[in-house]
Amino acid sequence: MLAVFVIVYLAFTIAAGLWASRKISSSSDFALAGRSLPMYLSASAFFATWFGAETVLGASSEFVQHGFLGVIEDPFGASLCLFLVGAIFAGPLYRLNMLSLGDLFRDRFGRHAEIIASSIMIISFFGWTAAQFIAFGLVFHFVAGVSVSAGIFIGVIAVIAYTTFGGMWAVSLTDFIQTIVIIAGLLIVVFQLASISPDLPVLTQKLPDGFLTFVPTEDAGWFEYIAAWVTIGLGSIPSQDVFQRINSTRSERAARRSAFIGGFMYLTIAFIPLVIGLMAVVLEPGLLAGDDTQKFLPFVIMKYSPLWVQVMFFGALISAILSSASAGVLAPSTILAENIFKNFWPSKNDRKFLLTLRLSVVIIALLCYCVTFFRSNIFELVGESSSLTLVSLFVPMMAALFMKDVGTSTVFISMISGLSAWLVYLTIDNEFPAILAGLFASTGAFLLSHIIGKIRPDKNQLSSS
Repeated sequence: MLAVFVIVYLAFTIAAGLWASRKISSSSDFALAGRSLPMYLSASAFFATWFGAETVLGASSEFVQHGFLGVIEDPFGASLCLFLVGAIFAGPLYRLNMLSLGDLFRDRFGRHAEIIASSIMIISFFGWTAAQFIAFGLVFHFVAGVSVSAGIFIGVIAVIAYTTFGGMWAVSLTDFIQTIVIIAGLLIVVFQLASISPDLPVLTQKLPDGFLTFVPTEDAGWFEYIAAWVTIGLGSIPSQDVFQRINSTRSERAARRSAFIGGFMYLTIAFIPLVIGLMAVVLEPGLLAGDDTQKFLPFVIMKYSPLWVQVMFFGALISAILSSASAGVLAPSTILAENIFKNFWPSKNDRKFLLTLRLSVVIIALLCYCVTFFRSNIFELVGESSSLTLVSLFVPMMAALFMKDVGTSTVFISMISGLSAWLVYLTIDNEFPAILAGLFASTGAFLLSHIIGKIRPDKNQLSSS
């Protein structure tokens, strides 16, 4: 019976996406909803973008094992990102009036910078979206008894179906519906589990020492702590999904406010899965000793909750997964069509370009599906995705937005230095976080090259002046 409800909800989501396709008549409608989203749709889109598998399954698992220090990256770092976007980046990015973030690199630093930056952004979404597909497979495994791999395939087909036809309109409309389902479903689960688990004071007494500590108590832990804050907090700023949400709103003011509202919603609502996880592990403490702790929360819901609560929980979970997965497919698809395919097969026919956008959705979804064969940890996949953009694109994007006299070679040096340092530190046994090594290398190389460029101007700058 539970499987029937979940399948019906999935069919409803696909139908909503297909209905939204009626609003698509141009590439701008598909990629940016015609820059006409009202604030309530835009805010829910900001919130639902990252409120996915890593928040409900990954972060709850990390929280019950490591306390607050285990979830600094998500939800705290993710909320920080949205607040920074609203305060600093929404205005400048909205005023660009571009289809993709890759266009910014092209206009400021040339075609080669566009292709390299766009390629990095596309790759960064593979792990993120694969994490959502894996979570979808876990859900279908629990509710329908199918294998995880079969559930993943079903999720891929569902996301392709409504994203290909409805684009940003479908994503935003379903995000709004799914936000309501997420909040209602998670709150119902909290109250239901609270009726059978110990009271909160009793619960907190059972927590290990340091579980509720929000800052490191040892000096050695500060680098990891800072790395957790900046992984998504800064790493997701130079990202196409954030760019699309900013530029899909109907005004710059709405873009800023939507980011703030989305950040506040994320910070508060993301606490609910953490509380649910805490209640669940008290009921079934032995589950955390298993090989896959990501499954413990669905297992407890299936064991201790009545059918109607299971329907609400898995409805909320599927909503969260589909929201993130659709955003994770649409964003790199836009970059692939706009900044890669258009460079090699240029066309001024918008109808043909719209078809290219839709084909790109299918290509990206299938590539992300392939990633699921090699990796399965949801929380790690998400963190790695944001790390890639942070070490390579954050500093160049800041330069593109807020500096006028940056040479092209300086940008390339910054990208290469950050990526190289990050990859080297990933391969060696070192206590210093690889992501900070990459960020420091990118920043340092940028500053050094920029200073030298002031003395010996970049040839590209001279030729363009």
